[in-house]
Amino acid sequence: MNLIYAALAFLMALVLALVGVTRAGSWLIERRGPSVGAFADIDGARIHYVHLPAPASADLPPIVFIHGASANLKDQMLPLRPLLEGRAEMLFFDRPGFGWSGRGPGNNEDPSAQAATIAALMDRLGIKKAIIVGHSFGGVVTAAFGREHADKTLGLVFLAPATHPWPGGATSWYYDLTTIPVIGRLFSETLTYPAGTLWMADATTCVFSPNKVPDNYLAATSIPLVLRPSAFRANATDVAGLYRYALAAAPHYKEITAPTVVISGDRDKVVYARIHSVGLVRDIPGAELVWVHNLGHKPDWIASDLVVGAIEKVGGKDIDLEAIARTVEARIASDTYGTGKCADIKEPEAELAPT
Repeated sequence: MNLIYAALAFLMALVLALVGVTRAGSWLIERRGPSVGAFADIDGARIHYVHLPAPASADLPPIVFIHGASANLKDQMLPLRPLLEGRAEMLFFDRPGFGWSGRGPGNNEDPSAQAATIAALMDRLGIKKAIIVGHSFGGVVTAAFGREHADKTLGLVFLAPATHPWPGGATSWYYDLTTIPVIGRLFSETLTYPAGTLWMADATTCVFSPNKVPDNYLAATSIPLVLRPSAFRANATDVAGLYRYALAAAPHYKEITAPTVVISGDRDKVVYARIHSVGLVRDIPGAELVWVHNLGHKPDWIASDLVVGAIEKVGGKDIDLEAIARTVEARIASDTYGTGKCADIKEPEAELAPT
């Protein structure tokens, strides 16, 4: 009996120690990645954003950027703001529950709800219409915005998007675990910070692979903010719920009428590009797909010039995106980062998304 009590006492002490480590680690993460913008209360969610008003010399319409899973507004702002500043009004924001944004009182639990939050933030800032640029999970929010807020949409740019159901619908086990009541909360409050800290550098390598992770990327973008328990739970809820949401939403993408460009790499190791990207171009009338050979999951950082060209094109300019893509390919042709560490993912037998 004494052994049982001792084991229980040890287990309780271990849990409390891990909670303490996670709390201290979260505090340190926030100190290293403070908020950089302003805040707005949108239906009970405190949304963190950076708004750059339209300059007098603007030659492009307003642009709204939607980041992907595990990220925050810096992930698009750092590579793209310098290329577009002075040309357009821009809005970067932390999706609800990410970065410094709150999740809200249960009203931001799927992409349609997050799109509605974005529309409300645009109203608050006086942005009537915009080009919407979404990366990865931000792609499904972009699709929801384009379909459900067409009156606010001038064009859509998808970057390595995740938008369609895929055969099996599987995601990483830790996302599913985190969404289980009680168990998931205990997991996020004890293990995700120490384990995530050890794993994050290798995971980031595979997000970019075969392209090189930019120097100081994790620190500069404050990506570790996602390891805080509340942010990790929000991220897990989004990713674990994507398949179910996409099953219902994808058949309606044909209702999208805005000019659309999709940029994907043929070496993406995160999403099934031939399911999501090809599915979007199949489903959205007039959409253009730009494939980039030897590009991974991060067009926003690795092919920033191509992203700007896509924004210009949906904004009405005459841009040869294929020519820009060939320039990007020449620049990254010899990239082999992550070889031996990051396996190429293979699409399941069904190459295109179910309709």
